Amino acid sequence: MKRRTTAVLTLTALLGTALTALPVQQAGAEEVEQVRNGTFDTTTDPWWTSNVTAGLSDGRLCADVPGGTTNRWDSAIGQNDITLVKGETYRFSFHASGIPEGHVVRAVVGLAVSPYDTWQEASPVLTEADGSYSYTFTAPVDTTQGQVAFQVGGSTDAWRFCVDDVSLLGGVPPEVYEPDTGPRVRVNQVAYLPAGPKNATLVTDATARLPWQLRNAQGTTVARGLTVPRGVDASSGQNVHSIDFGSYRGRGTGYTLVADGETSHPFDIDAAAYRRLRLDSVKYYYTQRSGIAIRDDLRPGYGRAAGHLNVAPNQGDANVPCQPGVCDYTLDVTGGWYDAGDHGKYVVNGGIATWELLSTYERSLTARTGHPAALGDGTLALPESGNKVPDVLDEARWELEFLLKMQVPAGQPLAGMAHHKLHDEQWTGLPLLPDQDPQKRELHPPTTAATLNLAATAAQAARLYRPFDKAFAARALTAARTAWQAALAHPDLLADPNDGTGGGAYNDDDVTDEFYWAAAELYLTTGERQFADHVLDSPVHTADIFGPTGFDWGHTAAAGRLDLALVPSRLPGRDQVRRSVIKAADTYLATLTAHPYGMPYAPAGNRYDWGSSHQVLNNGVVLASAYDLTGAAKYRDGALQGMDYVLGRNALNMSYVTGYGEVSSHNQHSRWYAHQLDPTLPNPPSGTLAGGPNSSIQDPYAQSKLTGCVGQFCYIDDIQSWSTNETAINWNAALARMASFAADQG
Repeated sequence: MKRRTTAVLTLTALLGTALTALPVQQAGAEEVEQVRNGTFDTTTDPWWTSNVTAGLSDGRLCADVPGGTTNRWDSAIGQNDITLVKGETYRFSFHASGIPEGHVVRAVVGLAVSPYDTWQEASPVLTEADGSYSYTFTAPVDTTQGQVAFQVGGSTDAWRFCVDDVSLLGGVPPEVYEPDTGPRVRVNQVAYLPAGPKNATLVTDATARLPWQLRNAQGTTVARGLTVPRGVDASSGQNVHSIDFGSYRGRGTGYTLVADGETSHPFDIDAAAYRRLRLDSVKYYYTQRSGIAIRDDLRPGYGRAAGHLNVAPNQGDANVPCQPGVCDYTLDVTGGWYDAGDHGKYVVNGGIATWELLSTYERSLTARTGHPAALGDGTLALPESGNKVPDVLDEARWELEFLLKMQVPAGQPLAGMAHHKLHDEQWTGLPLLPDQDPQKRELHPPTTAATLNLAATAAQAARLYRPFDKAFAARALTAARTAWQAALAHPDLLADPNDGTGGGAYNDDDVTDEFYWAAAELYLTTGERQFADHVLDSPVHTADIFGPTGFDWGHTAAAGRLDLALVPSRLPGRDQVRRSVIKAADTYLATLTAHPYGMPYAPAGNRYDWGSSHQVLNNGVVLASAYDLTGAAKYRDGALQGMDYVLGRNALNMSYVTGYGEVSSHNQHSRWYAHQLDPTLPNPPSGTLAGGPNSSIQDPYAQSKLTGCVGQFCYIDDIQSWSTNETAINWNAALARMASFAADQG
């Protein structure tokens, strides 16, 4: 179905609101050319070359590129000393060709010196005839050390690259980005449950009720009714109506909603899609694995060599040293999951991700609608499938083994603590397969937060793996106890917020919640009074910990509270714990009811947070937990409506889950799911959650397109937008948990 743009600014202007959903065009300054000698009439100066043989040919700069290189930047042509002015808009344009056709050039405008930031990049596939390429961006910094470069390496075969008419023109009018939002009827593009809630949103300038029709795949109207006007939605700046077609209990595929002359994207009314999503959202983790070759027969199109196993050009994870001055030993920290779109591995994010996967399995054991076999042995097509252990536990163990390796060995200073993270010494560019990463790897200092993440997840693992591997369960519990004692001895070792070169800082200046979470898991596994006392004495235990933006790696008290409420135990006052979860669910339910898009998410000041998609889902987890505790359908329905938002019932009219919905995110920021930059690489696998709207739009690409955005419009599906469109293991864990819950309700 062809999509079209929706003029949100025009709509909001008609409504007389001051809200702005899209960037406002600024008057352009005088246009100034920044590239010197972009026409190559008589010389190649001042262009430089690297690992190519270049010269003039028919008024163009042509380069013979050798075969057998690995990375795009292994062969390049460029010009340095480019001046850029912060906030000014530039048009980067050129003509280029490649012989033979089909090769890719990575055309970059960025910083010529470390940390080599990229402000505009594109990777066109070249033909033998000259192609014309043009891109507009806004400079995020002032610099005289900019660079224009054409990176042409990474091909097994030699080829010839020619370029001409290179221009970087400053002072051009900025392009106003208008997202293609498709039909104005916004639905869950994947599926509604036959016996579940069914709601949609209509974007319209009408103020009175409008008729709607539900049509089946044959075009027959099977239900009809009237919309409910909701006024202007603050999270989008749109005037909207609600549509409730929950009374229809039919089952099938290819349904559409029609209202105000618009027809929605198609959707199913059936649970089958959620059963697939439950599997795909967990299958995601296999292709995130470090230290093992990904088998193409298990994930067709995603096979790749093992990353970071000390095979050149990798420096590897088998004997990783600490940052200078941190320690004098090395650790074998192979394995685990790559955290997000980079090659880093982080204990704090790995901890919350592992907990949520393990909790997805634990819910299947304790909830009235749980189905343990749904993620059982053989369901996820893993190398370990067939070992008589549930596949979800096999996958989580890959990360758990890594977390255990990050513990400081006995006899060393800070023994029992956990190193905060492991990643490259410097940031790397995109695309870059894990086995081709040449950077030195480093262990970063141990922290209390990382140590307590290890204690919590290892304690949880001890009780869940005991029926399948008693030795591993015992080893995990020993590590958890050791970590707990180490954290008590070192309660305030915090991550440096400035330690963000080569990987994210993941700093957290309050670990009260991590102590609470770890104590909760240790108590639930051991039943020991020392851990119960810590839980009951913690100020977190009775605090209101369920805020508007939910829980995440930096706010882990909810992990402990939810497990104390859901996992059977003899904790004194457990009824109060359960009531606190139900109270939080009531708050999220009230938020959902008031929200014109029907989601349990309304951040303060309408400021959507980094990874907002998973925050919406985690608020849904609280609602789902209240349903498990009470059996009240209102909580089940609220949890399911949170899924509606992620799967398409939103202002951008797109599913944030790759491969699910007619229009879905598929260009997430990743070094190896980088099809947008290299056609030989895949997009992210089906079931990958995108981060979603982020009001802070920290990356230059998003800033060039989304400045002035409101709430739900602060997102762009482009690989360069790491602040709105990354993938991450903790985000997908929230998706896995909610997809599993939804599947269980069908």
